[in-house]
Amino acid sequence: MSVSDLIQHPDTVLIIDFGSQVTQLIARRVREAGVYSEIVPFQSAAEGFERLQPKAVILSGGPASTTDIGSPRAPQIVFDSGVPVLGICYGQQVMAEQLGGKVEGGHHREFGRAYMQVDASSPLFDGVWSTGERHQVWMSHGDRVTKLPDGFEVIGSSQNAPLAATADEARKYYAVQFHPEVVHTPDGAKLLSNFVHKIAGLKGDWTMAAYKDQAIAAIREQVGDGRVLCALSGGVDSSVAALLIHEAIGDRLTCVLVDHGLMRMNEAAEVVAMFREHYNLHLVHVDAADTFIGALEGEADPEKKRKTIGRLFIEVFEEEARKLGGADFLAQGTLYPDVIESVSFTGGPSVTIKSHHNVGGLPERMNMQLVEPLRELFKDEVRELGKELGLPDHFIGRHPFPGPGLAIRCPGGVTREKIRILQEADAIYLDEIRKAGLYDAIWQAFAVLLPVQTVGVMGDGRTYEFVCALRAVTSVDGMTADFYHYDMSFLGNTATRIINEVRGINRVVYDVTSKPPGTIEWE
Repeated sequence: MSVSDLIQHPDTVLIIDFGSQVTQLIARRVREAGVYSEIVPFQSAAEGFERLQPKAVILSGGPASTTDIGSPRAPQIVFDSGVPVLGICYGQQVMAEQLGGKVEGGHHREFGRAYMQVDASSPLFDGVWSTGERHQVWMSHGDRVTKLPDGFEVIGSSQNAPLAATADEARKYYAVQFHPEVVHTPDGAKLLSNFVHKIAGLKGDWTMAAYKDQAIAAIREQVGDGRVLCALSGGVDSSVAALLIHEAIGDRLTCVLVDHGLMRMNEAAEVVAMFREHYNLHLVHVDAADTFIGALEGEADPEKKRKTIGRLFIEVFEEEARKLGGADFLAQGTLYPDVIESVSFTGGPSVTIKSHHNVGGLPERMNMQLVEPLRELFKDEVRELGKELGLPDHFIGRHPFPGPGLAIRCPGGVTREKIRILQEADAIYLDEIRKAGLYDAIWQAFAVLLPVQTVGVMGDGRTYEFVCALRAVTSVDGMTADFYHYDMSFLGNTATRIINEVRGINRVVYDVTSKPPGTIEWE
């Protein structure tokens, strides 16, 4: 049994995923309301319903049309169970179709901002919207409901969706054509809170403090008297997982930090000091910089860099585990989005997890079972859990950092000298961001050392040195991102510092590419 199997959630909202790009946001909004939620694809929704025994169900949006033969449906058990149901966009249409209403295509499509008129009072709108008011919502649909099932009434309408919000109060069935989960529906989170609290009657007592206690008990039950090894990267996820397991089993946990020499300046030393001094945790620090950088020397292919780093990590970690006498369990910082991807609407394979989470092949090779205490949590929830475990704010709020480290921020061949230059430039850049009070407003910021040298003048001499690119983006989840709009004086001051203080750089540029079409990292 895994940790997640052992943790019980008596009040659960089941979210049935019909393939919307924003289904994860529904789960996050419900959890923000203090109620545990899980997402299951529609193909396995009946099984998910039986397993979770939810107190309410939300049907997500999706790209299909209910008018097409073979389009996705909700399992009948949802409507036979008597639990409250909320349908969103495609979820509204599939509810109408399955309960005896009618959906048609070919009407005016609505994509983007719209305004909905509140036509009747409803527990869904209680304390948020009043009859007769107009409110901004976010629409994304081509089909629309044209005939309501018996028992439903219209509670909201928009110009192109006369049945924009409907309700069957007796059965506690609600349906909206707009998306309450996105920020472009400003009051959407309050509507979802009304659904789980006022309609479904759930308490809102799912907190990180409660989760911490449950997870500790579950880890103890799963591990028993066994020993656990944790690959500690210094990132938030593996650090929180390590502290949680340490609280559960104490010195039967050993953490191994494989320092590949590609971390930010002084980062390995800071992580080691924090864990050894403040948490009395058994931590093995392996300085493997020579091994990694030696193997990467001159390698310019990004994929080969990643594969080399992944292979060496496994080899070094396996050797250290052997020295320690092995263990029964291997800890990983797998998060809920990784789990969702592996059972996605499309049935596709899981996305590649970052190197410092993915210890690929190790559990089988070393005959260990996995302990994944964070696999039910989103990133923001992991940070909350980190606070509960006493991690300092400056550590919890750190920007994401790639598993392959600075190797993929150094396009072209990697050398020790290039890594030194990049570490120094990156440290100055982050220092300037913090001094300007911008760190928490930016999702991720870093320097890139380009494989380009340009002519410059310093004093009376000619220089021929590297170009440094600065990158900063804003994002919610890393899936899409926009470049951060700095004041030009900030960029000017930062560039001056880098050129003056870092030997090897004589030119600085700023990356103004969004994602898509670019990626956040350069490799």
